[in-house]
Amino acid sequence: MRVLIVEDEKGILNFLRDGLKEENFAVDTAQDGNTGLELALVNDYDVVLLDWMIPGISGIEVCRQIKKEKRSVPIIFLTAKDTVQDTVFGLEAGANDYIRKPFQFEELLARIRVQLRSTNEEDSALTFEDIYLNLDTRQVFKGKREIQLTQKEFALLEFLIRNKGKVCTRTRIIEHVWDIHFDSDTSVIDVYINFLRKKLDEDGKESCINTVRGVGYIMREV
Repeated sequence: MRVLIVEDEKGILNFLRDGLKEENFAVDTAQDGNTGLELALVNDYDVVLLDWMIPGISGIEVCRQIKKEKRSVPIIFLTAKDTVQDTVFGLEAGANDYIRKPFQFEELLARIRVQLRSTNEEDSALTFEDIYLNLDTRQVFKGKREIQLTQKEFALLEFLIRNKGKVCTRTRIIEHVWDIHFDSDTSVIDVYINFLRKKLDEDGKESCINTVRGVGYIMREV
């Protein structure tokens, strides 16, 4: 999953970036409203973490502009403004949630996952055929058999299942799972796809992870 953090306090920004990367999120950052808005409108994000009081365009205006162009993108305000009126104003500007500083990282992570679940209409798990991903415990089952995946394998499978039935291009995969935002060697994707197939596929049966030659991969029912 890919997150944009717009925050001008470098200590908070680095703390959030490092914490989210440890949780397997791909993270982009901006320290002013103009850069944050530009990134949000150009790129595809699963959630935006937005400070209210930032240099350049205010967080409120950034929120309004993002929602005008990309209504479905969840936005969570992170701000020291703590009155009821401030909260109402932020939510009316289009924010999906509002967290007052200081906050615990665990709370923020829970709020992010709530937004992702709401966006994808799911609970704390993802399923595809007999594959079951528990997003809270990071466990994966194939039928009744538990499959041991590395963090990156889990992130890749999560992204593919969230986009089941859609072609996932190598560019989108590398941006959302590996946090690389430039024309790079994407052969690492093929390696990890093979890892997943070896762990998930059954002998003699077609893989549910299909190759779209020259483009990427798609999860299809077998």
